[in-house]
This record gives sequence, structure tokens and C-alpha cells, in this order.
Amino acid sequence: MKLRDAPSACPSLWRCLPCPPAELRLDLVLSSGQTFRWWESSPGAWTGVLGGHVWTLRQDRDRLWYTVYGDEEDDDDHDHDGRPAEAAKPDGAETDRVLRDYFQLDVGLPALYRTWGAADPLFRKVADDFPGVRVLRQDPVECLLSFICTSNNHISRITAMIERLCRAFGRRLCRLDARPFHAFPSLSALAGADAEARLRALGFGYRAKFVSGTAQAITEGLGAEGLRQLRTVPYAEARRVLCTLPGVGAKVADCVCLMALDKAEAVPVDTHVWRIARQRYGAVLGGRSLTPRAHQEIGDFFRGLWGPRAGWAQAVLFCADLRQGQQPAGSQDQAGGGRGKGSREDEPP
Repeated sequence: MKLRDAPSACPSLWRCLPCPPAELRLDLVLSSGQTFRWWESSPGAWTGVLGGHVWTLRQDRDRLWYTVYGDEEDDDDHDHDGRPAEAAKPDGAETDRVLRDYFQLDVGLPALYRTWGAADPLFRKVADDFPGVRVLRQDPVECLLSFICTSNNHISRITAMIERLCRAFGRRLCRLDARPFHAFPSLSALAGADAEARLRALGFGYRAKFVSGTAQAITEGLGAEGLRQLRTVPYAEARRVLCTLPGVGAKVADCVCLMALDKAEAVPVDTHVWRIARQRYGAVLGGRSLTPRAHQEIGDFFRGLWGPRAGWAQAVLFCADLRQGQQPAGSQDQAGGGRGKGSREDEPP
């Protein structure tokens, strides 16, 4: 199947939503370390996996265009096992809903930017150059297991690891220009008896036991639906539950709370954020290392400054740092930094 990189290619297969750049900038959001499953497939076009389907997105003025590919729509109408190919796709109303939910388009961003800028001169200084940075609402299982892989890691390596994970354990969805795309693996696939050994063979190192261990703990405990139901409990309770899972510390828990569990007040804290608080804001917080108390104090500081969507404001500053070339301390990748993108030196093996 051919990649469709613009609405001019098969116009009938594209849909659009009204969405000005002030509300969303794909190039800033999809490359900012919140997710590792999108790829700039051609200039301005982003292709990735969402909700068990492969999508290509692009923006044109005040519209967000998208196309969704059917499963295994190979040119010969057969899959790799010789069976008839499927071409099942959700209908237009459902895909609109999925995309609105994923980008949380019901949240008006320009008004939030004005509020944060009025409270924080440092935010106001960078905001005009980085509009449309919003927090994604991701699947909790995928978000959790992905961020376990970010400890002591950088963006290019994390992206490659997640790709290997999906190819080895996930269901194949389709091929675009001979490139295969796979769904994120199920919990049962990653909780299998041989999962840790297979993950180690894929280069996950010590993270292999945390990925398989957390998949097993969720399978035997609250389950995928129970994890999703953490969206309905207070932030502190969701964070506490996440921190009982293998390989999940305060920073990973806050990333999942913010990007999957509707806790907009969650502020993921690593050494980079700690130094921002101390050096740019003059905050005397946290002592000489990132203890649990330091995490709490720094999060409280930014919540006091930015309000109930403090995690969203922090996402804008992270993006600004990345694009302005201010490489986070310990980063191993010039394009890295921010959540999951620089070296995660605050999350020991």
C-alpha cells in the first residue's frame, strides 16, 4: 500500500478538522518526547499508530488533515500468510472523535498561554515562538510501558526500542511503501514467561525486567481497565499506585499521570527541571539531590506558579528548550532532552 502524504493524493480518503496553529502544531507536539510512535514521513506529514490504526496527519492553515489506512490493505489483497486482507477502518465520526481526544482539542490553548504568560515572565518570553504545544492523551498501557524505557536513555534510542518492541510483540497492521507498522503489544504478550529474555535480546538491557514485570503486575492486578480507571481518582492516588509497579519512579509516574491519566497538574521532574527551578526561577528547593521530597516541592512550586494545568505549561518550556538547542544536562542526543529524550539520570537502574 502506498503512503498518502497529502490530501491531493486520493482526496476522498482524507478528512479534516478545524484546528489553527495556535491550538496545535504537529511538528512541535509529535517530536517533543511525549510519544515515540510518529515519524515525519515527508515534509509536514506525520505517520504513526494510534488506536490500533495507522494514520497520516498534516496541517494546512487552519485545518488538521488526516487519513487512516485499513489493516493489511496490501496491493495483492492478501496478507503475509496468504489470507484475504482486511480493510476495516473506523468511520469518519469515530476517527474525528479519536483525534480530538488524542490531542485534547476541547482544551482551548491560547487562553491558557495568556494565563501562564501573565503569571510568568519567563513563559511569556518564549510563548510566541512556540504556539500550539499541547499534552497528548495517550493509552495508559502504551504510555506507561514506553516511559519505563526512557530511563537513562535518549530519543533516538527510545524510538528504536519501541519500534523493535512493537515488531516483535505487536500485531501487524499494514505496510506502507514496504514499511511494516504494528500495534503496541498487549499486556499478555509482554507478560509471557519468555518476554524478559526476548526483550533483553532486543537490546532493552535492565529495562527488560521492568517492562515484563510491570506487564505481569498489571495483568495479575488491576488490569488494563483498572489502569485506565486511574483517570477518575485524585492525582496523588494515581501516582502512588503507579509507583508500586516495577521500574516506575516519581518521574515516570508523573509522565503517565500527565499524558495518559488526565492529571494536568502533574509536573514530571528530572534533573533538567530541577535546575530550571533553581537557576531560572531562583527557587530554593530540593536540597542537593532529587529525593521524593524534592520531586514534591518542585512540582508544588510550578503548580503554584502556573495553576491547575502546570504540566501543560511545562511541556511548552520543554519544547522551547529543545528547539532552541538548550540541551538538557546529561543528554546524549543533540535532538534530545525533555521528557524521555535526554539521559534520565534521576531514574537509576
